[in-house]
Amino acid sequence: MKGLTVFIADLRKCRSREEEERRVNKELANIRTKFKDSSLNGYNRKKYVCKLVYMSLLGYDVNFGHREAVELINSSKYSEKQVGYLAVTLVVPEDSDCLRMVVGAMRRDIHDMNEFNVCLALNAIANLGAREVAEALTPDIFMQLVSSASSVFAKKKAALCLLRLLRRHPDAVNSHEWAARVIPYMGHRDIGVTMSVTSLVTALAQQYPDEMRKAGAFAVRRLKSLVIDNEYSMDYMYYKVPVPWLQIKFLRLLQYFPAPENPELRMLLLDILRHIIDVSQEPQRDLQQMNAQYSILFEAINLGIELDIDQGLMQESAVLLGKFITSRETNVRYLGLETMAHLAAYIDNLDAVKTYQGVIIQSLRDRDVSVRRRALDLLYSMCDVSNAKVIVSELLRHMAVADFALREEMALKVAILTEKYATEYSWYVDVMMRLLSLAGDHMGDEVWHRVVQVILGNEELQTYACKISLQTLKAPVCHESAFKVSAYVLGEFGHLIANTEDCAPIDQLKALQNKMPATSVSGRSVALTTIAKFINLFPEIKSLCLRILDRYRNALDAELQQRACEYYALGTLESEDLLPTVFEEMPPFPDRQSALMSRLLKKEADTEDQRTWVFGGREINRERKMQLAGRSGSASNSTPTTPTTPRPPEIPEPVSPKPSTPSVPAQQQQPVEDLAVRKSKRHYARLLWENDGILFDGDEIQ
Repeated sequence: MKGLTVFIADLRKCRSREEEERRVNKELANIRTKFKDSSLNGYNRKKYVCKLVYMSLLGYDVNFGHREAVELINSSKYSEKQVGYLAVTLVVPEDSDCLRMVVGAMRRDIHDMNEFNVCLALNAIANLGAREVAEALTPDIFMQLVSSASSVFAKKKAALCLLRLLRRHPDAVNSHEWAARVIPYMGHRDIGVTMSVTSLVTALAQQYPDEMRKAGAFAVRRLKSLVIDNEYSMDYMYYKVPVPWLQIKFLRLLQYFPAPENPELRMLLLDILRHIIDVSQEPQRDLQQMNAQYSILFEAINLGIELDIDQGLMQESAVLLGKFITSRETNVRYLGLETMAHLAAYIDNLDAVKTYQGVIIQSLRDRDVSVRRRALDLLYSMCDVSNAKVIVSELLRHMAVADFALREEMALKVAILTEKYATEYSWYVDVMMRLLSLAGDHMGDEVWHRVVQVILGNEELQTYACKISLQTLKAPVCHESAFKVSAYVLGEFGHLIANTEDCAPIDQLKALQNKMPATSVSGRSVALTTIAKFINLFPEIKSLCLRILDRYRNALDAELQQRACEYYALGTLESEDLLPTVFEEMPPFPDRQSALMSRLLKKEADTEDQRTWVFGGREINRERKMQLAGRSGSASNSTPTTPTTPRPPEIPEPVSPKPSTPSVPAQQQQPVEDLAVRKSKRHYARLLWENDGILFDGDEIQ
């Protein structure tokens, strides 16, 4: 297509953005004129559509030419059909009306006898990933996979296309209807089809572990034929390692199922794992052979850890991993640290892992950032009461020189470990205040919210926390997060240390007032609330507190001005009962999952296989498995929910009155009432910390 080549050359010659835009606009006007010509032939239509695709890739908005792309798809020529599918996947948006016309053409090509047309359609469907296409064409794609007339190439494409649609729209493909029927194709004579189907089965096993359990037995027998019986074609021998990619896929698939109940199958799986470990001990002369062998070995160790079928195997794995984390190869160190974190997340006795604690701490200073991240994950997983102080102190020491990308995660993990394994109240307060000072810029408000929440819930902690808070405010430098915690704690419990030397009410007020100008609006807002509480706690400094509030009544910021005006009005009222009632001591927060833990346990991406474990030790993985087991019985076609933003810990769950519906019988009224209460609770709670929103949403009024 000479015209396309000339157009691209013209754009490359442009010396400025304006010159390029003039050339593009000129070409767009020419293409619009040509598309109006009813006698336009296929060659020119293909050329102009290619130009539109190129302009779209450059970032220009191309909102026409979709119909011409569909006409190219309907062409009988392969080159025109190829350009049509390319344009549809790159230019046409998912919500376009043209997709309805494309669906019919795709269905015809899927059932075409020409495998090139079939593969073009399957590629386009996978790249589009649109819900409408998934709902309409999933049965046709599945038939292409199981049909005896389909070529090997088309079967591979069909399996991978189903995998893509399953990950994008799991509720639109009705996978529960055909999931079990794809398992036999894991034994297909072609290795490529087996690998593609195994990837699809792995994704299905995460949704339907009970229905897909037969795939586990199938994978064990196929592994036996590859590893022990050596039944494979020499074409798939990679540096003396038979079909390493397929072995890895089978080993990963088996991690989503429990240990086999059949004793024969259980022993067979144990023999396979031992054989893989024994083979890995043999010296490898080639780097590629070592990489392939180690890839299989690490997946085998992960499977052994997940199933926990032999303690001897676990001990042998721990010794092997100890060698790997000291390897000179960066990739081997990385995999060794990650797999040892998996081991630490499952075993009861961590002594085998603690043996290498010094090596793991040293890995925090590795040249490679990915190795440093895995070392942090392993330290987090292997931490318990006996080594918590050592690990936390090392992480705090390393935080000052850690990468900016690691500091937030490191700070979250230090906060969680300190709260979880604290045996002394003083140690918890000292560590958290130091953490806020070191990494306050890299943490969200959840951390200081959680510190306040813990202090409010532990009376033994409050007096010491007040002393440390006052010391923090008197220090030459005070980070804003530490300032907020200190101000909040003194406002609630400052009276506990009021009779202590250098901790008088006037000392607390001066320390707070000296740091206020250097803080942000949110920090000064917390400080104003503390000063208002001082009016209630310490009548002897009421006049000084009112003077500070009066000064902020003219603040430019609306938040500060409103707080100061309202607090000043409360402090100058003649009523003696209102102020103590408003500033009554906060009650302990109810027990619930820490917001820090919720933030750390981020949801896996939709396009990845789910992890079978998470960093953080045996307890959290046991709870996670119980939750997954409880959800496995739920409806298979339920729509996945989007995780909501966690609320700040200061907001208690409100109680809303139930609306009455007299005309409905009590048995039918209850679900309607429950739904209304749940919705109004969410609306009310969100309005407590957002600027605007909905309070009530009913049939007659919003």
